[in-house]
Amino acid sequence: MIKLRNLARRFESGRAFTYVLRDINIDVPEGEFVTIMGPSGAGKTTLLNILGMLDGAFEGEYHFLGTAVHELPLKDRAKLSRANVGFVFQQYHLLDDLTVYENLAVPLSYRNVKPSEQAALVADTLDRFQIVGKKNLFPRQLSGGQQQLVGVARAVIASPKLILADEPTGNLHSRQGREVMELFKQLNAEGTTIIQVTHSEENARYSRRIVQLRDGWIEGDNAVPSAA
Repeated sequence: MIKLRNLARRFESGRAFTYVLRDINIDVPEGEFVTIMGPSGAGKTTLLNILGMLDGAFEGEYHFLGTAVHELPLKDRAKLSRANVGFVFQQYHLLDDLTVYENLAVPLSYRNVKPSEQAALVADTLDRFQIVGKKNLFPRQLSGGQQQLVGVARAVIASPKLILADEPTGNLHSRQGREVMELFKQLNAEGTTIIQVTHSEENARYSRRIVQLRDGWIEGDNAVPSAA
């Protein structure tokens, strides 16, 4: 599904450049569950943004589902991402002027789902995440944990081929966090590819493989001995 070759990302720093990622070579087959770990500043979120086609200013090659992303114009990258990728952002990124119901419907509109089907999918998702009572509220009316739940629900509602999650349980209490990770485990068992960034050893055990980053380099890439 994903193939990265000699991928690098640098930012201008005065008259010089600072590399955030260097010489990244990764293969992620379809159906994999990968955790990316490492200290702050290791390049984890930058890598996730590149994988999600939110950041196109990288060097090297990125192939996704057989498509050379690095050769695509920005418009086509966005189209490819919207059709295949679901995001769980650490800072939620819900649309402030839309209700919870409307936020959940957005990914479905990108995939040209019929309005009648949208309504059924949103209703099912609201029930699945136990947020039916919040459907007419705006993000500013929700707690951080509730916004995180909506963010996870939005990521999975359209059954994307790839889910990218940046600290997906960071704002949830322990029970909600376990429920989200169990959902990811179930989705992965059904064939969804998942790549998560986390500092949580407990969450990492749900994955099959851990990629360790440090100072922008891959320091380790190992299978998880036993899944949660």
